[in-house]
Amino acid sequence: MVVSRGKAPSAQETFAQMAQAAGLRGRIFITIGLLILVRFGIYLPVPGINREAFATVIADNQVFGFLDFLSGRGFSALGIFALGILPFINASIIMQLLTAALPSLERLQKDEGEAGRRKIAQITRYVALGWAILQSTGFALFVNSAPGVADNPGPFFIVQMVVALTAGAMFVTWVGEIITERGVGNGASLLIFLGIVSVLPRSITQTIDFAQGGGSIGSVIILLAVFLVMIVGIVFVQEGTRRIPIVYAKRQVGRRMYREQTSYLPLRLNQGGVMPIIFASSVLILPLTIGANFQNPTVQRITNYLSPNGPTPWVYAAFYLSMIVFFSYFYASLIINPVDLSQNLKKMGASIPGIRPGKATSQYIERVLNRLTLLGAVFLGAVAIVPTVVENATRVTTFQGLGATSLLILVGVAIDTAKQIQTYVISQRYEGMVKQD
Repeated sequence: MVVSRGKAPSAQETFAQMAQAAGLRGRIFITIGLLILVRFGIYLPVPGINREAFATVIADNQVFGFLDFLSGRGFSALGIFALGILPFINASIIMQLLTAALPSLERLQKDEGEAGRRKIAQITRYVALGWAILQSTGFALFVNSAPGVADNPGPFFIVQMVVALTAGAMFVTWVGEIITERGVGNGASLLIFLGIVSVLPRSITQTIDFAQGGGSIGSVIILLAVFLVMIVGIVFVQEGTRRIPIVYAKRQVGRRMYREQTSYLPLRLNQGGVMPIIFASSVLILPLTIGANFQNPTVQRITNYLSPNGPTPWVYAAFYLSMIVFFSYFYASLIINPVDLSQNLKKMGASIPGIRPGKATSQYIERVLNRLTLLGAVFLGAVAIVPTVVENATRVTTFQGLGATSLLILVGVAIDTAKQIQTYVISQRYEGMVKQD
């Protein structure tokens, strides 16, 4: 097979490596097998539950509807994996915020190297365990109080359900870490991707039934066209970069003088990938959860304002957009530190043409990064909100909010996973070069 050493792997080379390279093939099989295992676990029922009665109770509940969509119908099925990866996602949000706020955790992440990152990962697991217990307890109390859902309601049933759901959530978290370490990577994102993809066949079938049952075919075509345009836009945003030129100074090694070399510093338009959308969606669940558990009129009024189906959907859209912008800036600040980047460029003898090294370079990088992040965040917010607006206008609701959040996650995770596989293909390519030499 002819391999282009200086270019990204082609589709032919990628599929050939997936079929021939034992390492990459093993990672793909591990990933697929674990995803299938998690999918089967969703249908392993929690004992002592009347599923038909529960489906009736949560039919019009926005909180459980949203969680059910992200978990691939895990909530409505009441399986032991009903919580899925959500406790770990919430724990990651908490740890990211604490790392930015607490100097001790920041030092642990930046100065302790791999040992520090492992320590933070361990703390994140403990936070995920506590969050899983909290979520499963609230879920169990809700099910216990719902009429006709629990066969034998009472304290024993609550404890039994909390233990089952917490164990399931921690097992899914462990599976996500195994996929990240021994699979193709992006374990948590792939688990969310799996839940969303599993709902698509049902949504497509309902859309076809809607069109055949007297619905407007034109409305369905318009909605699908909007989805297609949004997918193209997401790809552009995910792949968009600003290349800042950098110049390496002349240097002498022994008796040889190396001339100036030029390169570039790539800054992505969307540094956080799909994580700002995932985190913003998780935050949006909070007011809906509070409104579902507290019958106070003031709380209900606030919840209605922040609901996508409430009397003021523009408030929900503004809040959603602000959360996406916040988490986009937050993730950009975690991924790229302009001060550290300018210091590293100075140590390597590199500089940006027309910008003095040091503080001026860090200020320039920060200014460019802020503009890129704002553009990327606003576009992500538009991509997240526009399909929902079109869905409400066309009255085609069979996708149940797919365009609001899940479309971004689907495309973003697919792109990240494809890049991860290409990275393994490139590594196999260079291993082959070393063996030949």
